[in-house]
Formats: sequence, C-alpha cells, structure tokens
Amino acid sequence: MNHNMTGTKLGYLRVSTRSQDLQLQHDALDAAGVLKRNRYIDHGVSESTTTRPGLNALLAVAVPGDTVVTYAPDRLGRNAAHVLTLLEDLSERDINVVSIRDGLDSSTTQGQIMMKLLSVVAELERSFISERTVAGLAAAKAQGRVGGRPRALDSKRSKQAQVLRSAGNSPQDIAKLLGCSVSTVYRITRASDATKAATLT
Repeated sequence: MNHNMTGTKLGYLRVSTRSQDLQLQHDALDAAGVLKRNRYIDHGVSESTTTRPGLNALLAVAVPGDTVVTYAPDRLGRNAAHVLTLLEDLSERDINVVSIRDGLDSSTTQGQIMMKLLSVVAELERSFISERTVAGLAAAKAQGRVGGRPRALDSKRSKQAQVLRSAGNSPQDIAKLLGCSVSTVYRITRASDATKAATLT
C-alpha cells in the first residue's frame, strides 16, 4: 500500500441520469486539488450498469502511487460488493482511493478499517441477496411455479386451457391462471383448433 500520495490525483464523477448535475462533485474535487484534466466522468450511467467508459478509462491510466478521488464510494460501484472489489483491486495495484464525503482514505489506518467494515457490509449484502433468491424460489414452488422457463401443461390443464379459450378468455389471462407462458396457451389452443377443423372436414 502506498502511503506517499506523490502520484497523480485522478478524479471520478458519475450521475445516474442526464438531467442530474455534476457540479457538487466537481466542487468537491476542486477542493481536493484534482485538476480538471485529470477527471473522468460517466454521465447518465446508473448503479446497475456494468459498462462505465469513464471509470474504465481512469483505471486504464492509473499507475502505482496515484490516488483515485471520488465524492462518495457509491459513485464507484453498483453496490457494496462491487465497490469493495474495486478497492481491493486498486490496493493491490498500489493505488490509493479517497472518498471526500465519507473521509475514506485507503492510504491511512482509518481507511483500512473502513474498508474492512465495507467488506462486512458487502458480505451481508451477498447473504441477503442469496436469502431473497432462495425465499423467492420457495414461494414460487409453493404456488406451483418454478424458476427458469415456465413449465408446460399436462393433459388435464391443457384441456382447461382449451375450455377457457373457447369461453372467450384471453391467452394472457389463461397463462396467469395456469402458471404457464402465453406462447404455451397459444400453441395448445391452436393445436386444438386444428384438430377440430380436421374432424369437421
């Protein structure tokens, strides 16, 4: 870890929508002594977006001894886990990170402690996501649905779909009722109509 901050200060700014203003972040970087020519911006890039040209460009030019300066950690990553991964990667490259709003400075002991706390938050976040996924799949299974592609209908429910369609119900409503895809309803009812037509002729 570099404690010597003698390299270049590289600023990173991001806003989620085009209508948001970057001025607050620019002002903070001004106060931190980051030159405008050393600032990298992602304008209109949300947290969920994985491709960030500005951040990628910054990471490409950063060298050991440099310091990445941002207004807040959430500007850097999509979530706590993503931010932590980025911080660890920069630390291994001997590049410091400073978050102005939170006072995080990875070159200091306090900054290292904050990174460890962030690691705990990231782990909790991953755990919560995993638990929600498992709970969601369990709830879906209890309601007769499973993850992945909607299941096909057995012969009994195929007949139900045909009866419901003949009664004038829409394929969308039938799909919701039987827990299958709309395309499955169309396929079954088309097959039924074709069979009837062949019988009549």
